[in-house]
Amino acid sequence: MKTSLEVLKQELLDNNIHLSHQRLKVLEYLIQNHNHPTVEQIFTDLHKDISTLSKTTVYNTLRVLEDAGLVRVITIEGTETRYDIEVENHGHFKCKSCGKIYDFEIDMNVLSSPDLEKFQISDKDVYFKGICPKCSQH
Repeated sequence: MKTSLEVLKQELLDNNIHLSHQRLKVLEYLIQNHNHPTVEQIFTDLHKDISTLSKTTVYNTLRVLEDAGLVRVITIEGTETRYDIEVENHGHFKCKSCGKIYDFEIDMNVLSSPDLEKFQISDKDVYFKGICPKCSQH
């Protein structure tokens, strides 16, 4: 589940999306930080190097990337929106102790129910919460 900057840049160009310096920096940040960051984390880290960056620009860039199918929005906790550069179907595990979010592969095709046969499913999200191995050793 690795994503290359060059592939994503080409995807943006193919979708007629302008490759501004700030958009590219947000994209690079997501590729380099697989910690499912929030807007606040992205803004705080990038603002150190890009003094003209605003939170609005970060929000707008993430919306553009999401609309282009290059970023996935994850909301494990109802009040906390995070962003994932890996858009392939996979699950997430959030440690209740350290707060870290882990990706894991899962066969989404086995997640079906006869009760949903007449429904048109557009998204499948799998979230688990618990204690990660590192925290359970303490």
